[in-house]
Amino acid sequence: MRLSRYFLPVLKENPSEAQIVSHRYMLRAGMIKQQSAGIYSWLPLGFKILKRIEQIVHEEQIRAGHIPLLMPTLQSADLWRESGRYDDYGQEMLRIKDRQGREMLYGPTNEEMITDIFRSHVNSYKDLPLTLYQVQWKFRDEMRPRFGVMRGREFLMKDGYSFDIDRDAALHAYNRHMVAYLRTYERMGLTAIPMRAASGPIGGDNTHEFLVLAETGESEVFYDSAVTDLKLGARDVDMDDRAAVAAVCEEFTTLYARTDETHDETLFAEVSEDRRRVARGIEVGQIFYFGTKYSEAMGANVVTADGSRVPVEMGSHGIGVSRLLGAIIEANHDDKGIIWPEGVTPFHAGIVNLKQGDASTDSACNALYSALVAQGLEPLYDDRDERAGAKFATMDLIGLPWRITVGPRGLANGKVELTSRRTGESEELSMEAVVDRLTQIYAAI
Repeated sequence: MRLSRYFLPVLKENPSEAQIVSHRYMLRAGMIKQQSAGIYSWLPLGFKILKRIEQIVHEEQIRAGHIPLLMPTLQSADLWRESGRYDDYGQEMLRIKDRQGREMLYGPTNEEMITDIFRSHVNSYKDLPLTLYQVQWKFRDEMRPRFGVMRGREFLMKDGYSFDIDRDAALHAYNRHMVAYLRTYERMGLTAIPMRAASGPIGGDNTHEFLVLAETGESEVFYDSAVTDLKLGARDVDMDDRAAVAAVCEEFTTLYARTDETHDETLFAEVSEDRRRVARGIEVGQIFYFGTKYSEAMGANVVTADGSRVPVEMGSHGIGVSRLLGAIIEANHDDKGIIWPEGVTPFHAGIVNLKQGDASTDSACNALYSALVAQGLEPLYDDRDERAGAKFATMDLIGLPWRITVGPRGLANGKVELTSRRTGESEELSMEAVVDRLTQIYAAI
């Protein structure tokens, strides 16, 4: 992609309406445009990153054995009356009527609809376990939407639903989601701590939120600092091995980590004083086990091996896909702009031509671009007729992890400059060495 042909409406000044770093940089980097309160258009750069995040979510869900589907954004109010939640959910639910006077709603979540799908097609324990999920737009009518995509009204969410024959199997599904989520966030360069949380309108007794530490977080969190050192890394966890999955979950949830809603001062006091931390956190996901709350109310029953019929055990599991962009920026930025982790960067590297129109630099940039593409990488080539300072400022703002600077002086020695956005360190390398280095970096992700 050549920047001269790309749609990247960069802003030089900080927008007055942006109160936090992620909102400010997403607007300045031309990633989003507000259409109304809490509702945004996703411009090409923002949409590209959104799709990268969504792809990681899909890959880890499928790796865990979960099956994707897609449900409509509009739902019948009748389903929600069956579960008893239509009147209880509150004003965050956008209620509408179609031209026939039928009561509808724009889905804030999909427990009722997925239960209806399940009860229509699954009758036997032989079809269990089953986990279905989607990545779909949701709407919750926040009273005061703010902080950009961090607290918007329309948002992209992965919501998954597990169906099991008994409590033990359902808790394994819960644990399996926890492991899948830990791997998902790590691939995005995030430390997301699973914290004991309150279930809210979803219901259920067992729930964890995944929170990324940030000063702008909406939740006050209390935790043992040792929890931030835990990493799943490259461990190959067999998702069908209940003991192995449970062991990982125990490792990540034994140390104290709770939101303000479930905080227990007595238990917190048992943590070594030098490791007690109080901070703010951004919620980027939550998992729930709620048993038969929906299956009993809506008649989602299966026949067991002995011929009896029992309500299926359920859980729901969500990841805030669009919110993750804001969380990643809050955790990865400096005063120049965004610093994307390699796992979610919109382009793998930026190529800056210091002398646009010069035959040698133009030729070298084109050769670099082609060589990177041949290795399966996607560079962004700044071929604009702009000052070097303006090109560097744009690259710093949009936050690509690596910048390749090409100029006549370096080319005279057969070199170009490779710069790390995160550290600011630069080194002069041959074009072949730069391509090899970047290929190795991204092959390891």
